Amino acid sequence: MNRICAAVKRWPWYLQVLALWLAARLFSFAVFAAAARFQPAGPWWDASPSYWNFINIWDAEWYYRIFADGYPDTVPRDAAGNAVENEWAFYALFPLLVRGLDAVTGLGWNVLAPVVATVAGFAAAPVIYRLFRLRAGQGTAMWGLLFVAVFPVSPILQVPYAESLNLLLLAGALYLFLAGRYLTAVPVVALMCLSRPVGVPFALAVGLVLAVRFLRRGRVDFPAGEAWRLAVLTAAAGISALAWPAIAWASTGELRAYTDTESAWRFGNLVPFKPWLTMSEHLFGPLFGPAALLILVLGAGFYLASGPVRRLGLELQLWCASYLLYLLVFLNPQTSTFRLLLPLFPLALSTAWLSRSRAYRGTVAAGFAVLQIVWVVWLWRWTELPGGGDYPP
Repeated sequence: MNRICAAVKRWPWYLQVLALWLAARLFSFAVFAAAARFQPAGPWWDASPSYWNFINIWDAEWYYRIFADGYPDTVPRDAAGNAVENEWAFYALFPLLVRGLDAVTGLGWNVLAPVVATVAGFAAAPVIYRLFRLRAGQGTAMWGLLFVAVFPVSPILQVPYAESLNLLLLAGALYLFLAGRYLTAVPVVALMCLSRPVGVPFALAVGLVLAVRFLRRGRVDFPAGEAWRLAVLTAAAGISALAWPAIAWASTGELRAYTDTESAWRFGNLVPFKPWLTMSEHLFGPLFGPAALLILVLGAGFYLASGPVRRLGLELQLWCASYLLYLLVFLNPQTSTFRLLLPLFPLALSTAWLSRSRAYRGTVAAGFAVLQIVWVVWLWRWTELPGGGDYPP
């Protein structure tokens, strides 16, 4: 084993990165395949579906509908006028990319969608590594990448969801942001904002960095040329963040087409912060619920202010803070929340910084791998609840 490790360390960095990612994805494949073998018949297939059928479920069905039929011309509504679940909740870049490749190859959704998602994940791996290398040495950056690769929800990076494509674009945008290549980041950010709803927190993070650097200009040099380029990125990110709601509005003629559609999954109107308070009271009662939520928020704040997170630098620290704030304001917390933590991947590097001990780092990686099994068996695998349905992954 030591001889193999020594040989791998002599490989070019990109081969080491891809080999690490391949090993992680093969492990996730094994987890999926094993879970599928014991899967009873469900809404999408008979018992013991194949790997390909097993990963083409849940939101992959919505993406397939967009791939096959596009988006509705109007927001579907029930008899009371409330929006019902529909395709406008799902951003267009991933399914339309698959549709474009299908027009060229004719291979169809079942083949192309998992392949595109998996390839996007492989493309994200070297970008994440190079991003981490801007802040850390080779060894720590590789451990940080490993933590991302085996993160408990990382199996989502090889199923027909937009997560892997979004991870690639987000990592690319953050890399260009940290490297000071603000204008080059603009088209990447624009595409990112058409893959998943991360544009608002990204625009907030960039705007906060601009404000902080402007306020510190007397102590830390902030040339005018750099300032205006960062301002352009801030404006572009803000506009791009609103692009998808604007497209939904233009396509349906309804200003609230996107927000009404999102509310269909909430069983109520979109009210900032309220879903977290409601869920905390549901889990812990009206007295302890708000206290538990306050402890959670304070704990997240203390962690973001901790030494390992500060070592990420102002840009990544503010990105993580902005994204967590975005989740707190807009997210309806449920079992899908675990998957929505993936854009916080820079915290994997701060996790590696907590200790240089190989025992610690290996334990974290092993624990994440075990939790992958828990995530797939508990949430991805269909097990109908007594009242019908199942918890979404």
